[in-house]
Amino acid sequence: MPELPEVETIRNQLETKIIGKKIKTIDIRLAKIIVGSSPKKFSQVVKGSRIKSIDRRAKILIINLFNNYSLAIHLKLSGQIIYQPEIFNLKSNKHTHLIYYFTDGSVLLHNDVRQFGWVKLFKTSELEKYFQKEKFGPEPLNETFTSEIFQKLLLAKPRQKIKPLLMDQKFIAGIGNIYAQEACFCAKILPTRIVKSLKKYEIKDLYSCLIKILKKAIVCHGSSIDDYLDARGEKGSYACYLKVYDRLGKKCYRCSGIIKKIVLAGRGTYFCSKCQK
Repeated sequence: MPELPEVETIRNQLETKIIGKKIKTIDIRLAKIIVGSSPKKFSQVVKGSRIKSIDRRAKILIINLFNNYSLAIHLKLSGQIIYQPEIFNLKSNKHTHLIYYFTDGSVLLHNDVRQFGWVKLFKTSELEKYFQKEKFGPEPLNETFTSEIFQKLLLAKPRQKIKPLLMDQKFIAGIGNIYAQEACFCAKILPTRIVKSLKKYEIKDLYSCLIKILKKAIVCHGSSIDDYLDARGEKGSYACYLKVYDRLGKKCYRCSGIIKKIVLAGRGTYFCSKCQK
C-alpha cells in the first residue's frame, strides 16, 4: 500500500504538472471507484474545472479545484495516479478505471489492479470536517511534530505494541507496514515491544529514525514493492535501502543475525532478533 512517501512523491510531481490545467472531460470506466456521489454528479462537478492546488493528508492525495470542490484519492493497496503529457501515446489498460482529459491534451490516469482504492468528491470547505471525523493523527514531517510531541503521544499509550501503534493512522498519519518496521530496525527496537518498556533514548532514536527514513524515501520517490509507480509511471528506488522488509532468512546488514518474520496485528513483520531488543 502506498504510504506517506509514495503519496507525497505523487503530490510533488503533480504539483509541477497539472496546477492551472482545465479538465475537458473525464472517462469513468469503473463506477464503484467513485465513492459518496453518483458518477453523474462527479462528472458534472469535475468537467470544466481547473486544478487549483495539490495537497496530502495521511495517505490521501487531495486535488483542489477552483470551483471550490476537492477530489480526495485513496490508493489503498494497488492504486496508481499516472500523468501523461499527451493523449496520442495514451498508456491506459484494463486496470485504468478513471481518466481525466485536460484541454492541453495531457491526461491523468487512475489505475487500480485490486480495485480497493477510491476517489471522493468534497466541497473544499468540508474537507477538514472529514479529516477530523477520521481522527487522523499528526503529520510526522510537520515542523510542529517534535521529538517531545512524539514522546508525549507514546506515553499516552503505555500498553500498546510499538509497531502496530506506529501504523495507527489515529496515532500518526501516513505510516504503514513498510516504514514502521524499517524505523523499528533502525532504532534497534523489537516491533513487539510495548511502549512503557521503551527508554527515553530509544524513543528519541525511534523518532530520529522515522523522520530520516520518511525523508529519504521521498527523495527516492518511494518504494516500489508491488504495484506502486510514481506519477510519471516510474518505480521508486527506496526499496534498495530497505533493511528488514521482505528479507526473511537473509543475514542482517548490521550484525550476523538472521531476519525473521512474525504476524503482528495481522501484518507480516520482519526483524532481526539479534540486534533489535
